[in-house]
This record gives sequence, structure tokens and C-alpha cells, in this order.
Amino acid sequence: MTATNRTTRKAPTTRPTRTPRELAPAPREEDFEDEAGPAAAQEIEAEGHYVTAMLADEEIRIVPPGAWRQSWQTALANGQFGTFAEHVVHPDDLELYFEIDPTNDEFEEFVAEAARRGGEGLGKSRGPATSSRRTRRR
Repeated sequence: MTATNRTTRKAPTTRPTRTPRELAPAPREEDFEDEAGPAAAQEIEAEGHYVTAMLADEEIRIVPPGAWRQSWQTALANGQFGTFAEHVVHPDDLELYFEIDPTNDEFEEFVAEAARRGGEGLGKSRGPATSSRRTRRR
């Protein structure tokens, strides 16, 4: 008796193609306070706007960090900064971004400012809170 390995293959699932949408011009510094409130942050994320943040004394428009796709975040974590920038930096500012060629410190400040302007913090997650109830060990 011979055993055969038979696997069942499913057809690959693909995302439906989307038509590009027009984005409103990036908000200027004068349009917002230094930090947006929670309602403004939700509006920015929902509408797909860019926020303006300073990078090496230049204004660059960037998607607020809360609106980044997981795949973009993965590219960043894997050190694929060029790929990441192509997704989050406004197309009209991309050439300037690459020309600046930011240091890690400049990039970190840039993203932190974008988060503030988008109404979010980039602090480290504290993880789940411990229980407020004391439990007795047996």
C-alpha cells in the first residue's frame, strides 16, 4: 500500500482593486493647534488627510501614524525605509524627503511631530493593566 500526499489548494484571495481618490491639500500649521483633539484626529484619519511635520527644517506632509497600514509598519520595522516612505509621505514631498536623507533621530522626531499633529501619542504600550483586586493564594 502506497501513501500519497494530496494537498488541497485554495485559490489565492486578492483585494479588490481600488480607484485612486483625490485628497484635499494637506492642512497647514495655521489650520491646527499644535495637537489635535480626539475628534479632530478621528476626522483626519477617516478622511485620509496628511499632516505637516518638520524634517530638517523642511515641511513634509505625512500620513498620521494611526492611519498607517500594518504592511507599511512592517516595512519600517524591517528597515525598508524607502518603501515605507513611498507609502506615508505625500507624493509631492517624496523627492524632498529622499533628498534630505534624514538621520534616525531626525526621522524619529518627524514621526513624533506627525503623531502629535494627528492627535495621537507614540508612547510605548504599557501592556494589560494588573488587577486592582488582591487575590489570596492557597
